[in-house]
Amino acid sequence: MKAYVFPGQASQFEGMGKDLYESSDLAKELFEQANDILGFRITDVMFEGSAEDLKQTRVTQPAVFLHSIVKAKMAGDEMDPGAVAGHSLGEFSALVAAGALSFEEGLKLVQGRAQAMQKACEMQESTMAAIIGMEDEVVEQICEGIDEIVVAANYNCPGQLVISGSVEGVNQAVEALKEAGARRALVLPVGGAFHSPLMQPAQDELQAAIEAAAFQQPVCPIYQNATATATTDPEVIQKNLIAQLTAPVRWTQTMKNMIADGVTEFIEVGGNGKTLQGFVKKVDRQFPTSAL
Repeated sequence: MKAYVFPGQASQFEGMGKDLYESSDLAKELFEQANDILGFRITDVMFEGSAEDLKQTRVTQPAVFLHSIVKAKMAGDEMDPGAVAGHSLGEFSALVAAGALSFEEGLKLVQGRAQAMQKACEMQESTMAAIIGMEDEVVEQICEGIDEIVVAANYNCPGQLVISGSVEGVNQAVEALKEAGARRALVLPVGGAFHSPLMQPAQDELQAAIEAAAFQQPVCPIYQNATATATTDPEVIQKNLIAQLTAPVRWTQTMKNMIADGVTEFIEVGGNGKTLQGFVKKVDRQFPTSAL
């Protein structure tokens, strides 16, 4: 059984999508449709912008989403997923690729998500840090002992967990984790505490838009970040998507559950095509992975 997995922020690269735009009428049509929906020419930034330009939240999220969906649509009937999942932002790509959301509604929600997250970031100085070489349970316990907001945010793969919270909370946790024996504890160059309680204002703002969107039954099970379990129920999908902004990304658990449920191959759709393949290999090296 093939699972198609969709990357999130940090998988962008300069010139992303230009080759697709120039080689496919379908891709060109989708990119131009996106320009109209977003109200600015995101293609100009994606094709010609610098790495710094692509890092702007209002650009990054729709750009990564768009790149994944154009690739998925170009694959047509060749893409026949037994299951899908997406890492953080990538969950929106997975939902559109599996038919649970239309392209237009998915892109509008991603744009709204980017704007809401940016506002939440500006409300309180916050950050994230990558913790390498430590058991998840130990990281969780140390974060719980810090008298500031800091939580486990991204369970990326065994031995790699990202924490998220206030600048002071993350800094204190990083020092405590280093003392406890983490191989590396590195504050990331991000402008906010994604997947933490500090994203509550963004979740509140996005909830109405998600509730107003028309969700359909997907063509295959989708494994969602908030639960790491499979569902095809549109109401459950909607509820989990609302929870996603403040809940951790349970990617390690998602990969393990997909394997337990019979997935035999993972195909990464969009972005640099390497990040999620790497995470799968850390969970179980024997499973074949590729990029679409």
